[in-house]
Amino acid sequence: MSGEKIYEGVFAVHKPQGVSSADVVRTLQTHFNPSTLFAPWLADERARRARESTYQRKRRRTQRLDVKIGHGGTLDPLATGVLVAGVGKGTKHLNEFLGCTKQYETVVLFGAETDTYDRLGKVVRKAPYEHVTREMVEKALEQFRGKIMQRPPIFSALRVNGKKLYEYAREGKEPPIEIKERPVEVTDLRILEWYEPGTHEFKWPEVEAEGEEKAVAEKLLAKEDQLPVVERQAEGEGEGEASAKRKSPPAEDATEEKVAADGDAESAPSAKKQKVAEGEAAPVAPAEQETSSDAPKAEAEEASESKPPSQPQPAAVKITMTVSSGFYVRSLAHDLGKAVGSCGLMSSLVRSRQAEFELHPDKVLEYKDLEAGEEVWGPKVQRFLEDWEEKRLARPSSPRSPKN
Repeated sequence: MSGEKIYEGVFAVHKPQGVSSADVVRTLQTHFNPSTLFAPWLADERARRARESTYQRKRRRTQRLDVKIGHGGTLDPLATGVLVAGVGKGTKHLNEFLGCTKQYETVVLFGAETDTYDRLGKVVRKAPYEHVTREMVEKALEQFRGKIMQRPPIFSALRVNGKKLYEYAREGKEPPIEIKERPVEVTDLRILEWYEPGTHEFKWPEVEAEGEEKAVAEKLLAKEDQLPVVERQAEGEGEGEASAKRKSPPAEDATEEKVAADGDAESAPSAKKQKVAEGEAAPVAPAEQETSSDAPKAEAEEASESKPPSQPQPAAVKITMTVSSGFYVRSLAHDLGKAVGSCGLMSSLVRSRQAEFELHPDKVLEYKDLEAGEEVWGPKVQRFLEDWEEKRLARPSSPRSPKN
């Protein structure tokens, strides 16, 4: 293989939903290891290892020879979009992408919050949402722009005393120290689309937290409620989350799902039973109307019955933002819900840009291309790595990290 070009560098993959960042790396290795494109890299690495000392060779004896791959910033399984990957010596440049700016698009769904602050978690509590409007959200977003202090999610991979926060939460334990706020910066924070109730398919999780896990989550969330991190009084409302919970949803809009959603978790079961009883009584109404001489009323009842039931669904909003390193979009969704006197959770997330890598078909490797075979992904990856090498050589040697 001597004399053949060795391809190394950095490129971007379009990560699909439901796949972890580590899974993406393993999948890339699965396809890169037997490929023609990376055969010279493997041959060169094999020869380099053969030149190592006896001690080094023994230490590597049980190690597989894989194409060296890493990623430059984790994306949650829920998220899709740009995942920066490094191959060979390109992995040494991945730290440069941890401190760069990133652009995201997220959908925030109001009315409920989970232990993870997104729709993959378990519902911890719910709050009324009928009062939430686009104008209210526009106003609330003002407090999240610029340089702000943000508290990471209680269910995150941050380590406290050598243990990840989500490990404490899953064990039903409180972290031994308070989760501190961190300075972050947010630019270009704006609404892309507003979804009125009944116009979208975003839903709360069906599973609710229980037992010690719920108790710990509620206790930590209650602590947050007492902190002046986010101004909760939205313009025209002025009551905040605590009083918002005492509001009752309009009776004419109530359905089994909605009553359960708007009440506290403890009151949900009885609300469901009441609605079932209402649903069972409803078919009796037409028989009673047959004895009535009030024809217009009967026609109105028939027209009402012919209408589909209203969807017990809160509003949602799609937001775009450019943020600094260390920013949690889940925390923004969580805090935004509080800022409008309700609850909020992240229903979807797309990383549309990381440094110079943008979510564009010509600039990222589509994950599905890997299954299509090397004849599809090979030329693309080769071009991406050649472009990276060309740009790297053209850069001044002093800057150590991407600035945009």
